Amino acid sequence: MMLDLVAYGAFFLTIALTYAVICLGLNVQWGQTGLFNVGVAGFVAVGAYTSAILTTPATADRFGGFDLPIVVGWLGGGLASAFVTFLLGALTLRLRSDYLAIATFGAAVVIQLCMLNLVPLTGGPFGIGFIPRPFGGLAGDALAFGLANFAVLAVLVLVVYIVLERLVRSPWGRVLRAIREDETAARGLGKNPVRYRLEAFAIGGFVMGLGGAAQAHFIGFIAPDNYLPILTFQVWAMLIVGGSGNMRGAILGAVLVWGIWAISGSVVSAVFPADQQARAAALQIVLIGVALCVVLLVRPRGILGEVRVVSRHLLRDARPSVSAKERSDNA
Repeated sequence: MMLDLVAYGAFFLTIALTYAVICLGLNVQWGQTGLFNVGVAGFVAVGAYTSAILTTPATADRFGGFDLPIVVGWLGGGLASAFVTFLLGALTLRLRSDYLAIATFGAAVVIQLCMLNLVPLTGGPFGIGFIPRPFGGLAGDALAFGLANFAVLAVLVLVVYIVLERLVRSPWGRVLRAIREDETAARGLGKNPVRYRLEAFAIGGFVMGLGGAAQAHFIGFIAPDNYLPILTFQVWAMLIVGGSGNMRGAILGAVLVWGIWAISGSVVSAVFPADQQARAAALQIVLIGVALCVVLLVRPRGILGEVRVVSRHLLRDARPSVSAKERSDNA
């Protein structure tokens, strides 16, 4: 019994960490730069489908089947999503936030329609199966398989977290925040807001595609129904609950919101009869909405909130001025 609980815990955390990667990508776009992207599901789908096409075995009725290593598929998925976001950003980042939201949502709809209709490439509504899974040879042992995949995702989240933390604490990251807070002032200092936003948009898209690719390989099957707008809602709820602008908050929010989603799904399956479970599943969205409202009432900036100081040099430079003031007051 205990081993079964550990195996389920590893499975739960692995799925949660795939969402954490996606949420980190959104945090670069919205939390750091203020880009209102409501097409998250589409960019995640690009990464997932690209990686699946690159790594699955050859199939007679579908393009792809290159049977490449999983790592190559993950990188390919991230790069494909970054390329799509770069093209979209080059066309739309000059729009105001509400028009950008409409543009990204429209792009996600177009991507989903492509998934449904480009049958020779995406498999259409039947999706793509037989996606290779990390440590697939351990699939017969649920505990070993779950722990191995959890370790892989934990390392991936750690690497993405460290890289993005370095970026946002660098001068490049401070420019992003300056543009988000006061674009006119940043432009007056010689910074090009469009270029910086485009870079952040593409980097966030890369991370989202990477998360989508990792999720596809862990599940082993993808279809257009996996990338409906509800996925975008989930990721946004994760970021807001954890704390927009905080990388650790993005990870924490992903785990908490996915926990609410998983627990509520189990409760719906146990309480409602089989013929009513499809309608009762809407309660999962309601519970996430209630949790989101509670967090915003208690912690308006999220559980962890945004980290205001993005450079240790700013904190170090601030200390002498404080001590000097104290010395003058004492004198």
